[in-house]
Amino acid sequence: MLCQNCSKRVASVHFTKIVNNKKVELYLCEECAREKGKLDMGTSFNFGMPFSIDDFFSGIVGSNVNGQYMTHMPEIKRCNVCGMTYEDFSKTGKMGCSECYNVFKDEIAPLVKRIHGVVEHQGKVPEAVSGKLRIANEIRMLKEQLQKSILNEEYEKAARLRDKIRQLESMGQGGNV
Repeated sequence: MLCQNCSKRVASVHFTKIVNNKKVELYLCEECAREKGKLDMGTSFNFGMPFSIDDFFSGIVGSNVNGQYMTHMPEIKRCNVCGMTYEDFSKTGKMGCSECYNVFKDEIAPLVKRIHGVVEHQGKVPEAVSGKLRIANEIRMLKEQLQKSILNEEYEKAARLRDKIRQLESMGQGGNV
């Protein structure tokens, strides 16, 4: 990857800053990194927003340059209907209301996928109906292929599809779906 500043040399320095859950990245070559920041503690790198090494280190250790600890806590995501937090859900294993599923969708999707294998509900069909439903779906697909074959003037293929459709329809006569 080329340096985003000079576009001449290979980028070997990578800066990442996350502000309000938005990631901003900057890839620089060593020379541009020295010119832009001289990598001393008071320099500001500007790539869309002011960023200094002080800010970087204070974000890591939770203190500002003067050594005082930050007093603001990160904002906790909370359901606007019932007031539940993800921490509350973690303790109880139960959502407070239906809106919680939308609010905490990003957090619970991996859990649901790990437990159920999929995130969206697939549903179940009783065994007595599933065979007939499968046959009906196959007939529908074959009829679509039959129409395409006729339009493409593939009459031999169309005849085979017609025969297959008749065979499946006779199997499904026991109860139409």
